[in-house]
Amino acid sequence: MASGHIAQCLGGILARRAGATVAVSGDLRLNGAQLVDGVRSLAAGLLERGVRPGDVVAVVGFNSIEYMELLLAIPYIGAVVAPLNYRWSFEEAVQALELVRPSAFIFDGAYSSWALRLMESQIFSSICLYVTIGNPVNTSQVVSVDRVKRTCRGTTEMEPVSRDVALICFTSGTTGQPKGVAISHTSLIIQSLAKIAVVGYGEDDVYLHTAPLCHIGGISSCLAILMAGGCHVLIPKFDAKSAIKAIQEHKVTCFITVPTIMADLMSYSRKDKISGCGSVTKILNGGGGLSDELINGASHLFFNAAIFSAYGMTEACSSLTFMPINKPELQETKNQLSNQSEGVCVGKPSPHVEIRIDRDESNSSSSLMGKILTRGLHTMVGYWGNNTVDTSESVRNGWLDTGDTGWIDRTGKLWLMGRQKGRIKSGGENVYPEEVELVLSQHPGVAKAVVFGVPDSRLGEKIVACVSIRDDWRWVDATAEHQGEGKEVSAHILQEYCRIKNLSRFKVPRLYYHWSRPFPVTTTGKIKREELKANVLACMQPHSSL
Repeated sequence: MASGHIAQCLGGILARRAGATVAVSGDLRLNGAQLVDGVRSLAAGLLERGVRPGDVVAVVGFNSIEYMELLLAIPYIGAVVAPLNYRWSFEEAVQALELVRPSAFIFDGAYSSWALRLMESQIFSSICLYVTIGNPVNTSQVVSVDRVKRTCRGTTEMEPVSRDVALICFTSGTTGQPKGVAISHTSLIIQSLAKIAVVGYGEDDVYLHTAPLCHIGGISSCLAILMAGGCHVLIPKFDAKSAIKAIQEHKVTCFITVPTIMADLMSYSRKDKISGCGSVTKILNGGGGLSDELINGASHLFFNAAIFSAYGMTEACSSLTFMPINKPELQETKNQLSNQSEGVCVGKPSPHVEIRIDRDESNSSSSLMGKILTRGLHTMVGYWGNNTVDTSESVRNGWLDTGDTGWIDRTGKLWLMGRQKGRIKSGGENVYPEEVELVLSQHPGVAKAVVFGVPDSRLGEKIVACVSIRDDWRWVDATAEHQGEGKEVSAHILQEYCRIKNLSRFKVPRLYYHWSRPFPVTTTGKIKREELKANVLACMQPHSSL
């Protein structure tokens, strides 16, 4: 083939790791030959059952060996894999499915209700194939992954089919609606090589899947380990107890985190009096910076580990910059930071990444700050919609606007100042204030809601809702008694209302504040979010917390 394909890693696995264990999940262990056969059999079986090059195949479920195989098998036949976020509500998943109109829907047992609702409603006539991971569903319309594999086992000599787009990875737009980011084979391969080069992955590594395989961080790190020839340890989804047990049992050497995951690992290790995990040599953190407390705790618990921090985004196929954060370089960065009024150092760009700062013309000429733009083979093909890819929204003259603001220092390090449009990063997930505000404002007792993030050592940012209520409604805080008159608003009531409205749990505000004065606004009537945030932080009482 003239162009690259992510399934080309299979040849290396077969050549170097055919008899070695390369994947572990519960009691299931696969060697390299079995993994390669599984991927190729699955690819041939999907082709036999009608999936064609260019088709989109949606996948939802927890991490598993079968899920990992699907990430390679679907693009193997030239189709496009579209993982759905398992934390979504069904309604949010439907919005994503409307964008990509899949020909097949693959799901694990936890999401059989989604499949049944799709089959009963027939809202997507494009879906001709339903496949379940694990135990079969009791309906003739659904076939299991194992059965699909058996269809064509032994007839898998076909070569990978190369297409422009390998993956559609969903992220939220500025309205909070899912946006399908179309990513090429080339971008995924280059990102994998960058992680191998910077973090140092190799075939002796044992990688624990702490991140979901529906996120670009989880997907790109999975592919990096596949290319490096390492061993994968899969747990369905992250919880600290399962992760620590897997690290100890399988002598895990590397994994990735977001601040929430690291905070949970620290908390569990303290509670369970775990002295240290010496097998771990590499940790890559993304989705927000780690606090000094978490860095110190991680350096003691994983005392042999080099810890790296990465800054990136789905549209750039994961990581743009890397920085070692428990090495001597960190002290140098801290010294620089003490001389700056604001900003967070996120390290230097990967070798394949070009970054420039687009300075705002309205800024003073001495300001180094501006929009962070990036260019290179790592950037997305575009946003997917109606079976076409649109690049006009964020890519101009080859430069992708990250949506973030920052500056570059004299040593080439990128400093992150903030998000252009108030996007909140909570627990590794993107949350857009406008979407949460829209839900809260639909409550009959809410006159206006303003949502923003405040720093949180575990989540990165915690979501706060500042609400003004209508004149004939009463705010009830945690210390007051509900009078049961019906026209009452409280933090608990609003939290439950968000859930009733099918807002994903990670988007539901954790803190609520009753705002009884006019909101601060600009001359054009726009809310001054930062001023409001400062006021709320100064006077918010603990009883407003849930």
